[in-house]
Amino acid sequence: MDIKLWKELLYPYEMAVDEITLKLNNIIKEYHAIGEYSPIEMVTGRVKKISSILEKCQKKNISLDEITTKIEDIAGIRIICQFVEDIDKVATLLNSRDDITVIHSKDYVKNMKPSGYRSYHMIIEYPVATLKGPQRVKVEIQIRTLAMNFWATIEHSLQYKYRSNMPEHIRERLSAASQAIISLDTEMSSIREEIMDSQNSFRIKANIVAEILNIIQNLYKVANKREIVKIQDEFYRVYKQGDIPALEHFLRELDVIAEGYRAQNVDEFDA
Repeated sequence: MDIKLWKELLYPYEMAVDEITLKLNNIIKEYHAIGEYSPIEMVTGRVKKISSILEKCQKKNISLDEITTKIEDIAGIRIICQFVEDIDKVATLLNSRDDITVIHSKDYVKNMKPSGYRSYHMIIEYPVATLKGPQRVKVEIQIRTLAMNFWATIEHSLQYKYRSNMPEHIRERLSAASQAIISLDTEMSSIREEIMDSQNSFRIKANIVAEILNIIQNLYKVANKREIVKIQDEFYRVYKQGDIPALEHFLRELDVIAEGYRAQNVDEFDA
């Protein structure tokens, strides 16, 4: 297969990865916009390199004509969650979408592989609009926690180095590390509510501060410098307190000041 044909073959998978990644990132933004915790922490995507596809074909005795039908992970999406509990929520969310078709799933979180690998896998079909018309491509989605992803990344690197001949002492250490990852995820789940409350408070504070700074910037165009300096000094004083209610009160007062200037500008325009 020449390079041009490889590009034609892989481009629909690239489109699928780009589109799905964008949609999942928009889900994160939507959760944050309504002030709710997102079960999705981050999303990454990739299309297998040609060398990796050829290697898999050779390993599994797949002909080049069978690539699109027998290799299900040419396109890959990885969804990272903070907590184990989020994995099922994300899987349910994906199953409920009408823009993808779930072909099959494998739960390696509840049914850990002998190596210690844990992750939730889904093979889906996703429609893309190509120059030749609509095409449905298979995409592998992996859902795992941050801790699971750290372990899996290291294990993958070692598997690549040793192929099928990983030394036994390294296997034992990986297995021990996997148990440590399980313990870490369990501990994080035990303080999940506290972590979520802290992160939510941070987001709320960041949004309030962004609104305040935006209003102050707009006031530079209409208010005198002395008043702006006074407002900024008061903002810094309130901000140092680290108190969200105080920041909310300051924002309301600032809104009143800004509204006064807007009304003044309208009166001047009408005059």
